Amino acid sequence: METTTAIILLMMVGTGALIAGAIAHAAWSRIQSHSDERNARRMLEDARRESEALLRESKIQAKDEIIRAREQFETETKERRQELRAQEERVAQRETNLDRKLAMLDKKEQALDEKLTAASREREELDRKSEELDRMLHERNENLQRVAAMSQEEARQTLMHQLEEELRGESGSLIRRIQEETVAKAENEARRVITLAIERYAADQVNDITTSTVALPSDDMKGRIIGKEGRNIRSLEAATGVNIMIDDTPEVVVISGFDPLRREVARIALERLVEDGRINPARIEEIVAKVQAEIEDTIRNAGEQAIYELNIRSVAPELLRTLGRLKFRHSYSQNVLQHSIEMAHLMGMMAAELGLDQSIAKRVGLFHDIGKAVDHEVEGSHAIIGADLLKRHGEDPIVYNAVAAHHGEAEAESLYAVLATAADAMTAARPGARSETTEIYIQRLRKLEDLAGSFRGVIKSFAIQAGREVRVIVEPSKIDDNEAMQMARNISKQIEHDLQYPGQIKVTVVRETRCVEYAK
Repeated sequence: METTTAIILLMMVGTGALIAGAIAHAAWSRIQSHSDERNARRMLEDARRESEALLRESKIQAKDEIIRAREQFETETKERRQELRAQEERVAQRETNLDRKLAMLDKKEQALDEKLTAASREREELDRKSEELDRMLHERNENLQRVAAMSQEEARQTLMHQLEEELRGESGSLIRRIQEETVAKAENEARRVITLAIERYAADQVNDITTSTVALPSDDMKGRIIGKEGRNIRSLEAATGVNIMIDDTPEVVVISGFDPLRREVARIALERLVEDGRINPARIEEIVAKVQAEIEDTIRNAGEQAIYELNIRSVAPELLRTLGRLKFRHSYSQNVLQHSIEMAHLMGMMAAELGLDQSIAKRVGLFHDIGKAVDHEVEGSHAIIGADLLKRHGEDPIVYNAVAAHHGEAEAESLYAVLATAADAMTAARPGARSETTEIYIQRLRKLEDLAGSFRGVIKSFAIQAGREVRVIVEPSKIDDNEAMQMARNISKQIEHDLQYPGQIKVTVVRETRCVEYAK
């Protein structure tokens, strides 16, 4: 019984324990659920705040993107508007050029029509005069036979002699008028082409002196250049191939040499040695070698720049190097490379006006004086030397023939040779292109006056306009008008044959008769 009671008590205690555990678990579950709910609410609140922050950032970024896109759009729109405006300006300029060219063509066509009409009228007039002359001849023949009782052959001879005398005077005046009109038209057309070429290309010309001088910081530097027993100056002269002249001129050293490249190398090397201060034979050889390498680069770059400026292609490397050497060559103080580039431009423009190949004309102009780069190494004139050089390097026969003929030393085989002669005279004759000493200038004027004064009937001759014109005074009793015209042509031909001059010389023969009487 006690055992049963104990078991029942134990069971009741276990049941109570179970009930108490269940109650405690339920209470703990309720507490835990309340905590999870609070955590969830807190997490939802945090998530809401983060989403609002992200939304605000997204709105800000979206606004920034919209602003940037708008600025980029406005920039691109502005650039495209500028491009369209530039294209419109170019189109308008082209239309203006086309209108101007069409107007010029219309004027030329109108002038040609007028010339054809005038020629037709002159031909009709000549036909009418010919018919009238035949009629007059027939009438005079009949009159002579009737009045003079001459035979027909005798009358014909007399009539022909009279007509010959009459027509000789008329033909002389007609020939003179036609000649004057032809010369005027030719001069106007030549002036138009030349003026147009000069207008399209106007280059500055810098006259470089051919003597090289180096300024020194003090006269003490002269002693350092000479060196002990002259070893420094001898080393410099041997390395460069020039003569170094040190005289009493304060703070100046003069470099003398026939080759302009060597003179330029010596000048640059001496300037660097003076600036460096270390002057000895070893240093001199080192500096000279560096300067020579730099000069070679300068020569190559000068040749490349010249053909690039003129848009000339397929030039042999050796020709390119020889062309670049002209940068250091001068003729009458005119830089030969610049003179060649200028002549190439002028020849290209004149060739375009005359319907010739511009590329060939530019090659002739650029290479016409290339022989001057090596004329101190090869015997002969620079035109022939240049032509042989171009021929060896595969240039077109038209090109090297024009180069050989631009000074009249070879027979011209194309119009490009004539253009070369004209363009060479233009670039040499324009003001400022070349200079000459007073002594040479006076000698040239004196030769011009003496040549004109050597003709029969000349009283006095005067060279004016800096030798561009010579005026010849003749005796009116010995020279008539026709002989004066012929004398002007003979003097001009003699000047072309005997004298060397740039450009052209105008010959004016003056024949004047003055009759003076005094009333008493």
